[in-house]
Amino acid sequence: MINTETAAQDTIKILLVEDHIMARMGTALYIKNNPEFDLVGQAEDGIQAIDLALQLKPDIILMDIGLPKIDGIEATKKIKESGLEASILMLTSREDKEDVFAALSAGADGYIMKGSSLETLTSAIKSVSKKAGWLDPMIARIVLGNIQNNPVEEKKEKPENNVYGLTKKELEVLSLLSEGLTNQEISETLVISISTTKAHVHNILQKLYLEDRTKAVVKAIKEGLV
Repeated sequence: MINTETAAQDTIKILLVEDHIMARMGTALYIKNNPEFDLVGQAEDGIQAIDLALQLKPDIILMDIGLPKIDGIEATKKIKESGLEASILMLTSREDKEDVFAALSAGADGYIMKGSSLETLTSAIKSVSKKAGWLDPMIARIVLGNIQNNPVEEKKEKPENNVYGLTKKELEVLSLLSEGLTNQEISETLVISISTTKAHVHNILQKLYLEDRTKAVVKAIKEGLV
């Protein structure tokens, strides 16, 4: 547990929710060995996850989807409805697009695949802790692949659904966001400065009335903007 106010400011408090004991032990060990993180609790089912989240008030909840009692999607929804400000990062092996949309629609702030490198997991945790969101590139490809399988529908929806006043450049940035690119990668792809990229992302979030890039990607995909 965190013992000082300084430590509380310097570390990210994490609640780990995973029903498979070996997976939970491995992830817990990684979190404990990272000085930037503080493992404040562990849960093995959806009900326990909700109870501990409300009790411990973590910064981040690493949430598996396939949980006993209630699944991670329902637990995420209930936690978000409670008003708790914790960011929720779905950590799962499921690649089903319905699960992805259901999880993000329930309020999840990011989605990362089990088996990702520790460096990727670290980046995802830090990103959602800053309310920047995170969408695993593999998941982004799956979702985009689904859109590309329906080119006629996509083509029809794009002009009709851009009712948010997004500029051509903002739509380009939004499309690259949906592919899982970072601000730096977007800057390099579009040959623009990082400050210009950040400004475009800020404008996109304002026009879509959203607070983070993950929700912007979900909305863009659902409404045919990309």
